[in-house]
Amino acid sequence: MTVRAKKHLGQHFLKDEQIASDIANSLTENGYNTVLEIGPGMGVMTKYLLEKDYTTHVVEIDTESVAYLQNTYLNLTPRIISQDFLKMNLSEYFQKQFAIVGNFPYNISTQIVFKVLEYRDLIPEFSGMFQKEVAERIAEKEGSKKYGILSVLAQAFFEVEYLFTVPPTVFDPPPKVDSGVIRMIRKKDYSLPVDEKLFFRVVKTAFGQRRKMLRSSLKSLNLSDSLRETALFTKRPEHLSVSQFMNLTSLIENDTY
Repeated sequence: MTVRAKKHLGQHFLKDEQIASDIANSLTENGYNTVLEIGPGMGVMTKYLLEKDYTTHVVEIDTESVAYLQNTYLNLTPRIISQDFLKMNLSEYFQKQFAIVGNFPYNISTQIVFKVLEYRDLIPEFSGMFQKEVAERIAEKEGSKKYGILSVLAQAFFEVEYLFTVPPTVFDPPPKVDSGVIRMIRKKDYSLPVDEKLFFRVVKTAFGQRRKMLRSSLKSLNLSDSLRETALFTKRPEHLSVSQFMNLTSLIENDTY
């Protein structure tokens, strides 16, 4: 039995055993004993996860893949979650710390990152494969055109490392672009020193008009004239580090009109 890759699900099945093993081995196994694999497909990475000391769960929306996994990995069957990961309430399934790993579908990969950020209290580690451009954006530092919303929000809570690049030829069907594998390890102190909702709003608003100086792009936040004239507001968002975005949020939080 084989599973047909479905375009509407963004499926590109990894067929390279070494790369599957490398991604499985990218997990540090520190601070958790449970792992959730997103989109296992035909289980090329799953079998390497099942060799580990931790307990592996998988979540798969494709019913054909679910049937294949049930037939191939009998011991895994009770831990196969046949659902849409993006719609899951993760705290209902996992009460203890767990890591996430996967060969993520390109069409939902950024949404997966935002979901991980939402449940960061439960997820100390996150490792997997993205479209290379997205992987680079998540790991990028300030001063680059690739640096943006994903970079700042991910790096506010996690240490992000770009691990290696993967060519299209190791997939079936091959995508049209390279892929990249990253690892995100939650910071020891991952609570923000500023209001979280405001921080997210400031970052998203600033990069919404990334070519403008912050005094212009953040106009909608109704800042005082005196605050808009401070040095930080003469910069463009791509030149601010994560800590500077926190400082910026703090200034806005304490702005007196």
